[in-house]
Amino acid sequence: MPKQEVPLSTLAEYLPEDTTLEILEFLQHFKVHLTITRQRKTVLGDYRNAHQGKAHRISVNGNLNKYSFLITLLHELAHLLTFEKYRHTVQPHGREWKSVFSDLLSGFMNKNIFPPDVDAALRQSLKNPSASSCGDLNLMRTLQKYDPQKKGHCTIEQLSPNSIFKIKDGRQFTRGEKVRTRYKCPEQGTGKVYLFSAIYEVIKID
Repeated sequence: MPKQEVPLSTLAEYLPEDTTLEILEFLQHFKVHLTITRQRKTVLGDYRNAHQGKAHRISVNGNLNKYSFLITLLHELAHLLTFEKYRHTVQPHGREWKSVFSDLLSGFMNKNIFPPDVDAALRQSLKNPSASSCGDLNLMRTLQKYDPQKKGHCTIEQLSPNSIFKIKDGRQFTRGEKVRTRYKCPEQGTGKVYLFSAIYEVIKID
C-alpha cells in the first residue's frame, strides 16, 4: 500500500483527545505534507526537510495506537523545528534535537493526555531521548499495552524458551537465548540464526 496523504479534518482519528488542534496549528504553520503509511519494520515515522520548492514531509505508520502516533509525530516535528533553527549545522539526533523534542513533548505531557504508566515511561525516556522513535524498549513495551489485542499474537520476550513462533511472512523460528536486548532464534528448517528484539510481535504456534 503506498503512502496516503491525510486529510487534516480526519487527523483526530489518529490522535488522543484534545491534541488535534495544537497539532494542526504546527502542520499548517509549517505547511507540512503529512502522510500515513503502512507498518514499517524498523521505523515508526520519517521526516524530510523542505527543499527545491517541496514542503516539509512527515510520514507516520498508520497502525499505531493514538499515544504512539502522537509521540512519533512529535519526534518528527522536533526534527522539523530543529531544521528550521539550525538547518544542516547540527547532528540529526544531537543535543539540539533532544532539547527541542523534550520541550515539545513536555508541553503535551503537562496536559495530562497520557495514562500514568505511559507518562512515567516518557519522563524516564526524556532524560536521554532515543534517536529512534522505536528505540526505547521500556517506552515501547509500555505503549504496546494500548495496541488493539490480536488473537495469538505476543512479543518474543513473552514466549517460553524453545517455543515455536512464526512471523508475518510465514517463516517459523524457535525462541532461543537472550543476548543483551535481543533473542537468538534459529529458523525452522534452515537452522540459520536471527536476532529478534524483545518486543518484536510474533504469532505463537501451539
